[in-house]
Amino acid sequence: MENPLTKFVPFLVGEFPKPFQELLDKVTLNEPLTEDDLKKELWGAYEFGFRHHEGQKRRSGGPYFENHCVEVAKILAEWNMDHITIIGGLLHDTIEDTEVNFEDIEKKFGTDVANLVNGVSKLSGIRFTSQKAKQAGNFMKMLISVAQDLRVIIIKFADRLHNMSTIEYLPRIKQHRTAIETRDVYAPLAHRLGMARVKWTLDDLVLKTLNPDDYKEIEKKLKSSHKGREKYIKTITDVLLDELEEYNIVPKVYGRPKSHASIYSKMIERGKTFEEIYDILAVRIVVEKIEECYLTLGVLHQKFKPIQERFKDFIATPKSNGYQSIHTTVIGPDGKLVEIQIRTEDMEQTAEIGVAAHWRYKDESGTETKGVDTHVKWLRELLDILQSEENDPKEFMHLLKIDLFGDEIFVFTPKGDLVQLPVKSSPVDFAYNVHTEVGQTCLGAKINHKVVPLNTELQNGDTVEIITSSSQNPNYGWLKFAVTSKARNRIKRYLSKKERDESIKMGEEIMTKSLRRLKLINLSDEVKDAYKKFGFGGTDQLMEAIGKGEISIRDILDKIRPDEAQVEEDEPSSLFSFKRKESQSIKLEGISNIMANFGKCCNPIPGDDMLGFITRGRGITVHRSDCSNLPLLNKESDRLVPVEWEVSRKDFFNVQLKVVGQDRKGLLKDMTESISKLNINMTSVDIKVKEAIATAIFIIQVNNLKQLDRVIRTMSKVKSIDFVERAKR
Repeated sequence: MENPLTKFVPFLVGEFPKPFQELLDKVTLNEPLTEDDLKKELWGAYEFGFRHHEGQKRRSGGPYFENHCVEVAKILAEWNMDHITIIGGLLHDTIEDTEVNFEDIEKKFGTDVANLVNGVSKLSGIRFTSQKAKQAGNFMKMLISVAQDLRVIIIKFADRLHNMSTIEYLPRIKQHRTAIETRDVYAPLAHRLGMARVKWTLDDLVLKTLNPDDYKEIEKKLKSSHKGREKYIKTITDVLLDELEEYNIVPKVYGRPKSHASIYSKMIERGKTFEEIYDILAVRIVVEKIEECYLTLGVLHQKFKPIQERFKDFIATPKSNGYQSIHTTVIGPDGKLVEIQIRTEDMEQTAEIGVAAHWRYKDESGTETKGVDTHVKWLRELLDILQSEENDPKEFMHLLKIDLFGDEIFVFTPKGDLVQLPVKSSPVDFAYNVHTEVGQTCLGAKINHKVVPLNTELQNGDTVEIITSSSQNPNYGWLKFAVTSKARNRIKRYLSKKERDESIKMGEEIMTKSLRRLKLINLSDEVKDAYKKFGFGGTDQLMEAIGKGEISIRDILDKIRPDEAQVEEDEPSSLFSFKRKESQSIKLEGISNIMANFGKCCNPIPGDDMLGFITRGRGITVHRSDCSNLPLLNKESDRLVPVEWEVSRKDFFNVQLKVVGQDRKGLLKDMTESISKLNINMTSVDIKVKEAIATAIFIIQVNNLKQLDRVIRTMSKVKSIDFVERAKR
């Protein structure tokens, strides 16, 4: 039973437990609460958490609440978070690890705290596995939770930071799994939310866990070069301080090496040793006002020669996560390259803890002030994609790689407005960023006043103008070069609807023709109403399934009128062959569950450029892109779709080869031996001789085009052979 005196004992005797006092010392009073009220609120949460976690131990052996929950709250206090978030940090494990439920916390601490604790508990329940689809599905749930209240992920970051810093107490296999999850999910998400300090700290802890030897080696070398770095930084600092003093600017100047993980990745990417990495050192200059940033830059460039290609002004054009700073690389004393960052105190806070530095409450009127939303607009936009019917977990993870890891470029509208896009964006991405309707009707584009193809890669500083037409619609080709989540989602949504409409129309046509041929046209309405028997939600879904070849008219007749279905048993079986042929080797982006047949005219194999042609009732026929039959289809080019191979090394494909040469004794033996030496199987050989010219037709089994080319080159070297070519029917 709760003892009410426990709430007031510290206030009566004037002494708090040491862990609570340490937390209190870190909390900044910047809210409409008095100091006494703040103490009471925090003590109530501390006492509640302490009581319910009593007896629980960490793997290190220490008490769970003091050694973890309080430490998480301290991190949040260091980030200058509000008391609600700090209380959420103190109680973040109560729902998951104790008998406390949502209602208990809501009753005692209010709905805000209860929602935060509940949100973090849901995130903690997510288990990331090697199964990409499952991982993506879990990640989607997490982002929906985060988008509802960003403080959830801020608490989770604090929780993850502390867990990673004490990870050595976990079993080795769990250390590895936690580190992988941190590397793939939390570190990039911290980067996208502008939480640089959190990001590089997590990166370093991941490196320490996954590559301990490399981490120790870098740590050792950084320590051994510490004095030299300090001396070098002082050389630069002294010059700057002397110059800036004349302008009454007193900056904070300090230098530090890049993070261990950053140095390690540079060593791996560039294939160099620690000593060969020149940009290990970064100097930061923090001033009071924005104008002082540019004045400092001018002084710096007068004293040290700048490297033009490495200058970036993120003050004039902030990153989408709110990051602002001037970056410049100069040639310092002794000819060493040094990266220097110039920013104000506010920018420093934003750069270090990102969205946590910009959290704002709802004001008294209940409306949310500016701040967070402007820095995490991308997260809000993701909700639309997450909740759309067409979202595909694998596609979602692909988009997140771009959204979380990708660098940004800055381009301009014709009116001079700035648009931020991921690197490798195209005019189509730009068009959808401006407005969905502009993207849907995008016909062409002008970059810097010159007409360019839609697949042109945009560069920093480009001025982009979109040409639209009401008759233009998205096509499958756009998915080859569109990279932003918004563009790809809208294109896929349009194409999915178009495909569905075409399948419904095709299904109705197949049904009508089939019933007419069977002289059962009077059963049309009954066939349409049979959707319930097959588990479909309506007639349209049934017609779509027929159009895609997922279900045949025979299947439906067998269900509703088995007697009539048997009447025409002697009809050619092809009449009912609408079922999809499974093709494990063809992947069609944008279309799923559709029949795939290979064109006998050109017999494509992996490595060939291919196009698919949507046929009525027979799904898709795949041809080589240079097939002579394709020009006949150009009048219906809207039915041409790009397809890709998806094969394993165990898959073999038959190819017909035509070999022509001068007839001689042993020619066939030499030809077959040249093939056998390459470990290629022959399924058929036919040779004819006319007027001393031998023409042989081989059918061989190969994995891909590369292997076929090797066979052709080898056979061409056989004595008396004039030429070897891939035969066409």
